[in-house]
Amino acid sequence: MAFVDQVKVYVKGGKGGDGAVSFRHEKYINMGGPFGGDGGRGGDVVLQVDEGLRTLMDFRYRQHFKANGGGNGATKAMTGASASNMVIKVPEGTTVTDADTGEILGDLIGNGDKLVVAAGGRGGRGNIRFASSKNPAPEIAENGEPGIERNITLELKVLADVGLVGFPSVGKSTLLSVVTAAKPKIAEYHFTTLVPNLGMVRLDDGRDFVMADLPGLIEGASEGVGLGIQFLRHVERTRVILHLIDMSGVDPEEDPYENYLKINQELAEYDPALLDRPQIIVPTKMDMPDAAETLATFKEKLAADPNVPEDTSIMPISSLTRDGLQPLMQATAALLDETPHFIPKGMEVVEDETALYEFTEDETPFSIKKDDDGAWRLEGDKLETLFLRTNTAFTESLMRFARQLRTMGVDQALRDAGAVNGDTVRILDFEFEFED
Repeated sequence: MAFVDQVKVYVKGGKGGDGAVSFRHEKYINMGGPFGGDGGRGGDVVLQVDEGLRTLMDFRYRQHFKANGGGNGATKAMTGASASNMVIKVPEGTTVTDADTGEILGDLIGNGDKLVVAAGGRGGRGNIRFASSKNPAPEIAENGEPGIERNITLELKVLADVGLVGFPSVGKSTLLSVVTAAKPKIAEYHFTTLVPNLGMVRLDDGRDFVMADLPGLIEGASEGVGLGIQFLRHVERTRVILHLIDMSGVDPEEDPYENYLKINQELAEYDPALLDRPQIIVPTKMDMPDAAETLATFKEKLAADPNVPEDTSIMPISSLTRDGLQPLMQATAALLDETPHFIPKGMEVVEDETALYEFTEDETPFSIKKDDDGAWRLEGDKLETLFLRTNTAFTESLMRFARQLRTMGVDQALRDAGAVNGDTVRILDFEFEFED
């Protein structure tokens, strides 16, 4: 199965049901009064983690999700049925972002975790709700509120305790295949690993952890070169990094020390916090003839680098002969025992014990512009929502909407803009005449 780790989808909550205008008409009951019920709530679009999923492949074939609307209100004050939520299954480790604003909406990491990404609209009120001593028989009902709609980006970041990083063909896949039951594709050429591979490491003392063989890095990866960001997004969640470096000396132009610096530079450019993760340097292919000499030179250069901590762990291995594997796994498990989970980039919570209260002038809830045909157009989320909730089939509902516009200052704003009696005013696809 192909691996898919980022998709963009459209979601829309269900519209609320419309309220009803109805009056009680029963024998022996005079002046029964309003009897119209409320509309039901529209369904939410909910993402839920399913531990059985491993990719976002299903979203390649379906990218639009709309929840059902609520039922309309009915006579006898009956409320319309609320719609069921639309539940969409996603794999563990899915980060959800608003594609238009960049806001991170949630991080789904545990089986069964849920996140409402598009809330359904409220149901409209029936005329039984508008009865008063001044208006005992109102012909007023609200339409249901539209559901939230948005474009979201789903990004899968592999959930692994330990991440293997390094240049292509340094032995990451081979190490994973030896210490776990995973069977990654292995070959001697760049980018054998195109997708993350996961494996469970189980130690004799009962400890276990998940290890990920991640696609190889190359210089410029943080800027999108090679597999670039496709790799780096997955290393965000790892708690311990095993930095594999080829010591075979097969390519005399390759300097292990320079490769070590380049990989760390790419990690730092993507997210400087990645260098704060516990990191074990793992020289690989120590079974090769020149490996010991290459390792000695590498250690000398590392010791002379003032930016490298003196207590940096260096644990050479050979996946072929299995030398050094058990000590490396034990040391990795020990690091995990003392390393907390990290919060992915963008999900940090900044604690501030101080609070600043300032007066902020409310933004104008509407705007006015003139169309090419001379008609005035009113726009604005609050105003348009009020209109969408107005049942235009009843004169009394329209009059209520007109009073709401006057309260918002629309009448005066139209006068100030130059509107005169008889001018056409538009709200969405609805038109009416301006009367001063």
